[in-house]
Amino acid sequence: MGTPTNAHEFVRQMTEATNADDLFTSLQDISGQMGFAYFALSHHVNMVSVGHSAVRLHNYPTKWADYYDGNGLGVSDPVHRASHVTSVGFVWSNMAAMIPLTRGDRDLLALGAAQGIGAGFTVPANVPGELLGSCSFANAAGVELDTSVLPLAQIVGMFAFECSRRLCVVRPIDMSPPRLTDRQRDCLLWVGRGKTDWEISRILNISQETVDRHLKNARERYGVSKRTSVVIRALFDGTLSFSDVLGN
Repeated sequence: MGTPTNAHEFVRQMTEATNADDLFTSLQDISGQMGFAYFALSHHVNMVSVGHSAVRLHNYPTKWADYYDGNGLGVSDPVHRASHVTSVGFVWSNMAAMIPLTRGDRDLLALGAAQGIGAGFTVPANVPGELLGSCSFANAAGVELDTSVLPLAQIVGMFAFECSRRLCVVRPIDMSPPRLTDRQRDCLLWVGRGKTDWEISRILNISQETVDRHLKNARERYGVSKRTSVVIRALFDGTLSFSDVLGN
C-alpha cells in the first residue's frame, strides 16, 4: 500500500478545525487512508474520575472502551507508559525494549487483541506542565502493520494532539508571562536543585541577602509566596526545564 500524500491537507484541517467533531472526522478519515482500523487520542488519566478536563477521542470498540474506563486503565496502560520514555512514535511490538512489561501488562495487551485490536503505533504528546498524552493508531487483530505509513502517522499524531490542545484550551495563553532576570533565574535553578540560600550565595559568589532578594522578586513576579511554587511555575512556562533542574 502506498503512503498517502495528503499530509498537507490534514495539517490544514487541523489548523481550521473549530470543534472536536471536526478533529474526530479528520482523524478517522486519514487513519483509514493509512490503513488503520482504529485511533485513540487521549490524555493518560482515569477518564472516569477526571472527566471533561482531559482530552480523549477514539473509535475503539465500545465493549473495549467500557472495560478500559471501568478499570481506570488510562494511567497504567503499558502503551501510555512506554510513550513517557520517548519523543518519537513507536510500534507496540517494541514496548518490551522500552519499559519492563508485567504479567498484567501482557494480559491487558492480549485482552485488547481478543477485542479485535492488533498491531499499533503510538505518537507521544508530552508537554511539560501538562497531563501526559498520546495519539495511537491500530490495525484490526491479525492485520500486519504497514511500516511505510509510520512517518505520516507521526506527523498526523503530532498535529492532531496539538489541535486538541487548542480546541480544549489545555494551556490558556498568557500574553504577558513574567520574565525573570538572569540572576533571578540562576537562583531559582539552584532552588530547584535543593540548595539553600547560603549554598546558592557560595555557588554564585554573591551575598545571601542578594540571593534572598532575587528569589523574593521572582516570587512577586509570579504572584506566589512559596519558593517551591515559583519553581513549578517556571517549569510550567519553560523558564526552567527539567534537565536544568536535574543537572548533568
